Amino acid sequence: MVKPKKNLGQHFLRDEQIALDIVELFTGHGEPELLIEIGPGTGVLTKHLLSPRPYQFLAADVDLESIDYLKDQYPFHQDKFRHQDFLGLKPTDLQLSRIGVIGNFPYNISSQIFFKILEMPATVTEVVCMLQKEVAQRIASGPGSKEYGILSVLLQSRYKIKYAFTVDEHVFQPPPKVKSGVIRLELVEDKILPCHFKNLQKVVKQAFNMRRKTMRNAMKGLGMPVSEGVATFWDLRAEQLSVADFERLTAAYEHEGILKSNP
Repeated sequence: MVKPKKNLGQHFLRDEQIALDIVELFTGHGEPELLIEIGPGTGVLTKHLLSPRPYQFLAADVDLESIDYLKDQYPFHQDKFRHQDFLGLKPTDLQLSRIGVIGNFPYNISSQIFFKILEMPATVTEVVCMLQKEVAQRIASGPGSKEYGILSVLLQSRYKIKYAFTVDEHVFQPPPKVKSGVIRLELVEDKILPCHFKNLQKVVKQAFNMRRKTMRNAMKGLGMPVSEGVATFWDLRAEQLSVADFERLTAAYEHEGILKSNP
């Protein structure tokens, strides 16, 4: 059996029903060509993902002990297990245009995983994952809440997000010190951003890195405030702007030439 490693942030789920509930949340939205499981560990989700599906399956883990264990447990599926860091994936590693992601994300890199998803050349059509409850709530939260932040805006600009359920500490080995949350992200296929996503990232990060300041002061780092239909934003703080507000603000910066319209 695989031993959980503290340096990898491993907490292995032991509840079979919760594992099945997580797997059943993945619908195959957007017709992905491949489903990647991040951090399969002992395979509590994996066993339900190996059955024939209309897409390929790959389980990737930085823990070689985990990969060796899964290859031993499922000898007819050895090609589906890869000793690979998801954060280190390069465009040439996956010659695919549409993928799905599932997993019990390590708490210490869950935010990095989502930033990686946002930057991947392939389109990630659906994500189902378990992560620290606080982070899950942050991703799913809306404007006006203290949890609302950079990941909330950037992910909600592309995905419809549902907080599915909370998982208690005692169903893990070893038990984490916090509760976990399971969320599902579904790509909004027909949405067209009014601005370039890289510029949206710049604006959102600038705003929330100075979230205690009004937008007028927070955005000085990007240049003089623009007035094109967004003057009402300047006396607000970042957490008071909706995703659509941030998109409009970014588009205005592009229109004024403060941000390049083709970054």
